[in-house]
Amino acid sequence: MPARDLALLTEAAREAGRIALRYWRRDPKVWDKGGEHGPVSEADLAVNDMLKLVLQSARPDYGWLSEETPDDPARLECESVFIIDPIDGTRAFIAGEETFSHSLAVARQGRVTAAVVFLPALDRIYTASESAPALRDGQPMAASRRDRLEGADILTTKANMAPEKWPGGVPEIFRHFRASLAWRLCLAAEGRFDGMLTLRPAWEWDIAAGSLIAERAGAVVTDARGAALRFNTASARADGVLALPPALHAEALRRLGARPAAGR
Repeated sequence: MPARDLALLTEAAREAGRIALRYWRRDPKVWDKGGEHGPVSEADLAVNDMLKLVLQSARPDYGWLSEETPDDPARLECESVFIIDPIDGTRAFIAGEETFSHSLAVARQGRVTAAVVFLPALDRIYTASESAPALRDGQPMAASRRDRLEGADILTTKANMAPEKWPGGVPEIFRHFRASLAWRLCLAAEGRFDGMLTLRPAWEWDIAAGSLIAERAGAVVTDARGAALRFNTASARADGVLALPPALHAEALRRLGARPAAGR
């Protein structure tokens, strides 16, 4: 089933890209969702509507969790669920930048089993399933094997490196940033950077697809406390994300004052 789900997600992601590019750099309508939720564009909603129709028509027994759909608690009773961010990096999309993505995943009993992240403006697609390797444009990729956190190239924000967050000492890293959290996970997966981390709560739709892709590429992927990520939760949030090579992951947890949870 993961292979069939992956094929379905891949086809849907490419159609999402075709829709998004009709609006990109063409002054789409934009408004603010209020609170901490940020902006949304008419493209986000058009992509979301298509994905919901296509994916749920193909898998009517799967639940649905998307950034652009009001949450329905009925998803919690579903064995499998689609976890979707129609456009991850909406601010970048609105600004006409190329670094937005579509993030599509299927989670089964709390674990992601199939995942696609597609950047249509770059025509770049990342895929993985629980039974298939992480691929970029159909080619295998592997996460960094770096064994020292000091001097590593890490995708993260300045706020994540505040001294109060690192009781064991702030690591001296080279910090980088990309607008799409899903793409950051994929960049860690392909080894273009040594890893990524966010210590802020992360919405499931931002991280579901990328977390499996990074994991299948060889990164250790957990929350900021070292616990395994679980999906289709009531809050739809994770307590941060670390996606790092094994040695860097262990060092980051030590400096954060955390220990891997039992059974990770």
